[in-house]
Amino acid sequence: MEQTINNYFSIKAYAKVNLALDVLRRRPDGYHDVKMIMQNLDIYDELEFEVLARDTEDTQITLTVNKEGIPTDDRNLAYKAIAILFEAFNIKSHIAVNLIKNIPAEAGMAGGSTDCAAALKAVNVLYNLGLTTDELMKYGVKLGADVPYCILGRTAISEGIGEVLTPIKGLPAVHVLVAKPPVNVSTKEIYTNLKANELDKHPDVDGMVEALESQNLNAIAERMENVLETVTVNMHPQIEELKSLMKEQGALNAIMSGSGPTVFGLFEDKDKVWEAAMMISDQELAPEVFITRPVNG
Repeated sequence: MEQTINNYFSIKAYAKVNLALDVLRRRPDGYHDVKMIMQNLDIYDELEFEVLARDTEDTQITLTVNKEGIPTDDRNLAYKAIAILFEAFNIKSHIAVNLIKNIPAEAGMAGGSTDCAAALKAVNVLYNLGLTTDELMKYGVKLGADVPYCILGRTAISEGIGEVLTPIKGLPAVHVLVAKPPVNVSTKEIYTNLKANELDKHPDVDGMVEALESQNLNAIAERMENVLETVTVNMHPQIEELKSLMKEQGALNAIMSGSGPTVFGLFEDKDKVWEAAMMISDQELAPEVFITRPVNG
């Protein structure tokens, strides 16, 4: 959802989870070939962009964020996204960005990547660059493997390093419980410690696609799996504790999203999802807990 008024642009940047995440191999360039299914949830950051001046002598990007600990300089992916397009199109301008963070940081939910995608879209519109979705994705993949998916903004199979996307049907109506334990995870560290060539079990990604196409919620839940749990859970046992609690409280299944540490579970029963959320909060297993739903763009 986005809104544009002359020099002003606002957009919601949605979080994602991985319904299935498989790592096929480590590549010679250090990246990994993946095969995964990405799904947006109704948890989102809000970004407001305002062009304060055009055709200036110098470029100026002013970024403000509502939460402490989020960088507001070129360490921020949204800032980088603006800078890369300004440089590519020789834009000299002063732009202000207000970022309202709701997606947990370093959570395996593409919080930084979705803000980056939003910034690419904003610059494209505000400066009339005329870039297609595919062209935006080519800029996006330079900034992060999840950015092309966030630009696409709908459920998809993600392959390659994340840049090869095939849109598919998304989750049917279901309650989604999301909980981020009080630990942060380095995606690079998780992939570095993953022995991709030694994995003896891989998610049934193709079966998941069929289950989504037929909108069979039980079949979808049965195929939820994330190979990165083989690394992250050993480092942070709270992840397994959250998964077990959700399943004991009625989740059809619960897994970790991305490289973690966030856990999400699918619930058919509204009362059970609320009871599970209250239990997680009461036991102080996760400071950030959301009850949400799928978003299929």
